[in-house]
Amino acid sequence: MSSEIADTLEAEGIAEPFPIQSLALPIALKGSDIIGQARTGTGKTFAFGIPLLQWVQSAPGEPKRPRALVVVPARELAIQVAADLETAGKRTGSRLLTVYGGRSYEPQIEGLHSGADIVVGTPGRLLDLEKQNHLDLSGVSAIVLDEADKMLDLGFLPDIERILTKLPERRQGMLFSATMPSEIVSLSRNYLNRPTHVRAGEDDGNEQIATDHVEHHAFRTHPMDRQEMLARLLQAEGRGLSMVFCQTKRTCDRVAAEMKRRGFAAAAVHGDLGQGQRERALRAFRNGKIDVLIATDVAARGLDVDDVTHVINYECPEDEKTYTHRTGRTGRAGRSGTAVTFVDWEEIARWKLINTALDLPLSEPPETYSTSAHFFEALGIPAGTKGKLAKEQRARAGLEAEEVEDIGETGGQRSEGGTRTGREEHSGRGQGRSRNRRRSSRKKTAGSESAPSGSSGTERQSTSGDSEAAPSRRRRRRRTRNGVDVRNKRQD
Repeated sequence: MSSEIADTLEAEGIAEPFPIQSLALPIALKGSDIIGQARTGTGKTFAFGIPLLQWVQSAPGEPKRPRALVVVPARELAIQVAADLETAGKRTGSRLLTVYGGRSYEPQIEGLHSGADIVVGTPGRLLDLEKQNHLDLSGVSAIVLDEADKMLDLGFLPDIERILTKLPERRQGMLFSATMPSEIVSLSRNYLNRPTHVRAGEDDGNEQIATDHVEHHAFRTHPMDRQEMLARLLQAEGRGLSMVFCQTKRTCDRVAAEMKRRGFAAAAVHGDLGQGQRERALRAFRNGKIDVLIATDVAARGLDVDDVTHVINYECPEDEKTYTHRTGRTGRAGRSGTAVTFVDWEEIARWKLINTALDLPLSEPPETYSTSAHFFEALGIPAGTKGKLAKEQRARAGLEAEEVEDIGETGGQRSEGGTRTGREEHSGRGQGRSRNRRRSSRKKTAGSESAPSGSSGTERQSTSGDSEAAPSRRRRRRRTRNGVDVRNKRQD
């Protein structure tokens, strides 16, 4: 490892490598292909990021052709990976660029034309930029596929294969994945050159649950009491950043609004929000301006925050894989965490399947109310806690303190309440006014073409109020019978 990178990491307080880093770095630094298997939040970014930064630093290429490519499944993960690479590469002079959907093309195209050594992006946007001849992949000497199993889940495998076919044959390939399904194994065989497979920690083929660091709880709840239970749970001793998972976007909005009303610094993140609003909420969460993030599974995919102490399943997950992905947000980097699941009466059968698949000791969740003593005791909730945060405890700045970044989003953005802002904000009344203006202008043109344009409004008002003005002629419908005017016939 170069001294610049080592000194930077030491200054950031990173002295000891994580297991996946100890296993992967010696191989990756030699330029060999590698398959790294470790769950999310175990330090994979530095395991592939340090070799990329060192390679770019030691062998600079053409100014406007990227030297390395990192492909990730989600926008949030692209932002997080780029931030980690920027941290490690502060003293290397490496130029990084992040590209993903939901943002305007222009800033990303300008960044590519200005020159970037390492490009981090999602498959769809990378292919779009390459197809438009803005992204030149002919100089890529190393490629990383991060969270490959999640890209498989999202249907990105064909896009990944198209990207790989556009790269030079002589290149280094690094693939990182929490699990190794058959499709990922086939991908590695076809596109990696005799890769070395390293695995951090024990793994039975499924994504490992950090039972050593995460305390799991499940409670049989009633829908009408869940918000009260959640509000009291969020006042547990030692609670820090917390993620609440819901099944639907509407539930996210409803729960977030209710928690804010009760005094908590909360925000919702789901697919109906514009990218700018989503990034605003995620930044506020990382910066500690809010400490409760209420999200759907897709919206939270790729979110990498190490300081999450509590993960709360407001509704029972669909299956054990979803449960593992959710609870994997806490207990990272050796820290302890708490996972709590609310199970409705109708969800008991599904929960038992999850419990059996993951070998958890929670097959019979106890019937629980917001006033149940065992609920307070199990989660460390102070006795007498009510469902509303006391005013003296409201120390977070809130989502409003986080500025909305102008990302050139097309189609407008949704505000937290779900309404559109930006260009679509005036799609109702605004368009109506413009149509009225067009009608009035046509009338004016037909009636008084010689009238000065600057006085049209005043003249219309004075004309309508002039008592001596000629009355408008009433139009009558002409009635005919067999081509003969009936009215004239009657007069005859």
